[in-house]
Amino acid sequence: MQQTDTLAPERTRAAAFESKQDMQRTRGGSRVIPIVPLTASEGEVARQMQICNACRYCEGFCAVFPAMTRRLEFGKADVNYLANLCHNCGACYHACQYAPPHEFAVNVPKAMAQVRLETYTEYAWPNALGGLYKRNGVTLSVALAAGLALFLLLGTAMHGGLSGNIAPANFYAIFPHNLLAAMFGAVFLFAIVALGIGVTRFWRDVSQGTANASAPAVTEAAKNALTLKYLDGGHGDGCNESNDAFTLARRRFHHFTFYGFMLCFAATVVATLYHYLLGEEAPYPFFSLPVLLGTAGGIGLIVGPLGLLWLNLKRHPEQGDAHQRPMDRGFIALLLLTSASGLGLLALFRRSARRRYIRSCCR
Repeated sequence: MQQTDTLAPERTRAAAFESKQDMQRTRGGSRVIPIVPLTASEGEVARQMQICNACRYCEGFCAVFPAMTRRLEFGKADVNYLANLCHNCGACYHACQYAPPHEFAVNVPKAMAQVRLETYTEYAWPNALGGLYKRNGVTLSVALAAGLALFLLLGTAMHGGLSGNIAPANFYAIFPHNLLAAMFGAVFLFAIVALGIGVTRFWRDVSQGTANASAPAVTEAAKNALTLKYLDGGHGDGCNESNDAFTLARRRFHHFTFYGFMLCFAATVVATLYHYLLGEEAPYPFFSLPVLLGTAGGIGLIVGPLGLLWLNLKRHPEQGDAHQRPMDRGFIALLLLTSASGLGLLALFRRSARRRYIRSCCR
């Protein structure tokens, strides 16, 4: 964090220009460094940060305010960096004496959330996907429906219909393993590449560009991210949701969601090793490592998203950007439905297997 926090002024003001020629234009033999204009949302963050920099009451709440105090003015790169450093915990909003209805109208969580959406759009790769963030609710529903339809059509085309003579409890009889591996492997690789390019472009624009991040800085940042340090409100009692009461609920539900996802990913990795290295094909017994990891992860991905959805519905209306809540709730619901359907499929498989076992014993 130390390396990315101190920005070179020239880098800050010229980050969004597309070519070196734009940055090195000359006028009368002297170099001209163009100033990148701020968007309305970025200008609002810069205005509020100037007020907060004079007050500094919230300096100990999270990483945003110590980083803010290292700056006297706020260019585009500074604003984008601070906005993505914000966790939207709400502690500063409920503590601020200049929050609405004060004439200064300082609402840091809302202003930061609006800039974050702009950075998601700006740094998305391919660039054409950036506009989808502005139509997130429609995009999410259409993509989900189209993906499910394509998946079912592939199964229908390969087997003449899903209601044909298919072996009971044999998922691979409908969707062969190689088809699944090819489809979702390609999606996974695309997501990794797209995220990697977006993060690299963002990092390059908000960093000095003169040195790599030090090992201690990377270690500290990783620890803070994995423990969600800055969702403790700066005092360990948590952040604010519907009112000025402190709670650690969001931190805990985020932990359930993230580590539940990681357990599911670990289950996929272990199952892949079973399939290709050991020659053991799914479905696996309930007490096998892939199933245990997937079950634990699925439970985490139910508890976490349910809790986050509950908190999102009860959150203070002025905390965060209300226009982004449909996107937030859509993604939370998607995580919840994915995990619930996975556990439901496992339960149906176990029930079918138990029935077959009972029938075989009665013969």
